[in-house]
Amino acid sequence: MTDLYEQDPLMIEETIEDWVITKCEDWRDYYESNYEARFEEYYRLWRGIWDPADSDRKSERSRIISPALQQAVESNVAELEEATFGRGKWFDVSDNMGDTQPQDVQFLRNKLTEDFEDCMVRKAVAECLINSAVFGTGVGEIIIEEMKEMAPATQPIMGGDLQAVGVNITERVKVKLKPVLPQNFLIDPVATSVDDALGVAIDEFVSRHQVELLQEQGVYRDTYVGSAAPDTDLEPDQDITIYNDDKVRLTKYYGLVPRELLDSAMRDEDEEEVLEQESNSKYVEAVVVIANGGILLKAEANPYMMQDRPVVAFPWDVVPGRFWGRGVCEKGYNSQKALDTELRARIDALSLTIHPMLAIDATRLPRGAKPEVRPGKMILTNGDPREVLQPFNFGQVGQITFAQAGALQQMVQQATGAVDSAGIAGQVNGESTAAGISMSLGAIIKRHKRTLINFQQSFLIPFVKKAAYRYMQFDPENYPVADYKFNASSTLGIIAREYEVTQLVQLLQTMGKDSPLYNTLIQSVVDNMNLSNREELVAALSKASQPNPQAQQMQQQVQQLQMQFQQSQTQALSAQAQESQARAAKLAAEAQAVPQELEIDKINAITRNLKEGDAEDKEFERRMKVADTLLKEKQIEGKTNVDRPLTESPAPTSQPGVPRNIPTNNRTGSQGGGAI
Repeated sequence: MTDLYEQDPLMIEETIEDWVITKCEDWRDYYESNYEARFEEYYRLWRGIWDPADSDRKSERSRIISPALQQAVESNVAELEEATFGRGKWFDVSDNMGDTQPQDVQFLRNKLTEDFEDCMVRKAVAECLINSAVFGTGVGEIIIEEMKEMAPATQPIMGGDLQAVGVNITERVKVKLKPVLPQNFLIDPVATSVDDALGVAIDEFVSRHQVELLQEQGVYRDTYVGSAAPDTDLEPDQDITIYNDDKVRLTKYYGLVPRELLDSAMRDEDEEEVLEQESNSKYVEAVVVIANGGILLKAEANPYMMQDRPVVAFPWDVVPGRFWGRGVCEKGYNSQKALDTELRARIDALSLTIHPMLAIDATRLPRGAKPEVRPGKMILTNGDPREVLQPFNFGQVGQITFAQAGALQQMVQQATGAVDSAGIAGQVNGESTAAGISMSLGAIIKRHKRTLINFQQSFLIPFVKKAAYRYMQFDPENYPVADYKFNASSTLGIIAREYEVTQLVQLLQTMGKDSPLYNTLIQSVVDNMNLSNREELVAALSKASQPNPQAQQMQQQVQQLQMQFQQSQTQALSAQAQESQARAAKLAAEAQAVPQELEIDKINAITRNLKEGDAEDKEFERRMKVADTLLKEKQIEGKTNVDRPLTESPAPTSQPGVPRNIPTNNRTGSQGGGAI
């Protein structure tokens, strides 16, 4: 390594355990100066534990603590738990776009889900959520344990004639999540996340036998570890009697350490594997475990293939520039303190107004008398008791304290965003309109959604990713090594789902059952309900929405028959149209031929049976006039027949037609001419 960094002369005599413990002590001093007192008070308010330091007045006698803040913590945590685990599948795995075999992704998701259930990861995540709501930040440690899986099995014996019943034992590596309390977690004060810090440390008490078992397995160095000195600051509950025997204070450090100190620690152990000089960096990522503040149990470079730290943490609400976040207890702290003060003052006032008190003339009491007030008590007086004893009280308690307590409880709910069964008065209950309820629930859902997204991106997805990488590294037989992408499947909580179901039901009322979106909306409503057989109902609705192949085939046949019927009707109409056109052409030809025939008939009629002389000429002229008139009528009638539709019958003529044979006049008649 080059001389880029000068060697610290004090580091020559310093060991790696001294360097780590010094850093941890400095970080603990910072935590105790800024956060310890507040976190302990938040814990007491959440648990409902009274402490003299929590009193706002010296004259307070009551020790009651309102459950408003407890309800706020439980309501918010329950909402996030339901949003994360309410649907069963709380994470998903996806592969690259060019993957042609999605079976490996499905296998990895199912295998991870099964192992997480065996290791009770859901319970650990729920505890981290509670820590985050109370203290502002939830911290979890990812630990690896080699466990034995036992399964009942049978084995043939005696050549297969008998079967032996027993248990198959398989050793497997399991990844667990361990919640860490804030007093047991130490971090670089200037860091805002686990990855940005110089390092993080988990300082806690563990049972002595756990350390001895790991020493037997070769995980820790084989050295003597005694019992730890008592320290109440590290205990989970500081209000109970502490058990001090067979405990070891274990400090696990994950982070950067000086390269020289790590090399020295590994050489002192005579380990075959020496740290490789891969870079010129002064620091190297390492894992250091120290017992009782000075006994080195383990010191090695980061053994994980992704070089990540086995710690995940997330703030309930982000505080800019700080690692420790802002939890539910901090949001509702001032309102909770005011509510407790109001209730305690009322209870103290009730003790003065309800319990009987006596004013006694001490000079008129017998010697040695005890003026106590209790049922059946006899008080001896020297004189008239009505003059010696006088009962009195301090008046009545004001009724306004009830309204003040309700307003303060509403302030706690507004500060924390929690909604109980009664709801926020006048906003989420029946006193408000539908629009007001929607606006109030919308604001509450937005706050829950904000915390949910922060929890997913900072805690849930990193934990699943790190756990999958450790399974791939230490159990490659069951977990194929590949590059996967992990997504959280968290959805909406109870309040958000109920609000969404209400909107979907209102939308369903605006459309009929024959609408194509009706089945889709019904499926969305069922999917948002918290039913035990929700998956079966969704599958049944999906199956019902799919078309029946037989019905679809019959419908296609009906459509084909309808098309054929329409084509036959079209052809029939076309034939009728052609027939009508031919008939019209025939009538037109006949109309053209009628004038010629009439002309011939006219000539025949005029020239037939004419006699010589003047009478013949007059008869010819008269016949010409009659023939012309009849010819004009025929022409008009022919044009009318051509223009008239085929369905109409020709109108009757008002004049008789011209006869083919015009009768002739006899010679003896005084007048000539044919019949008209």
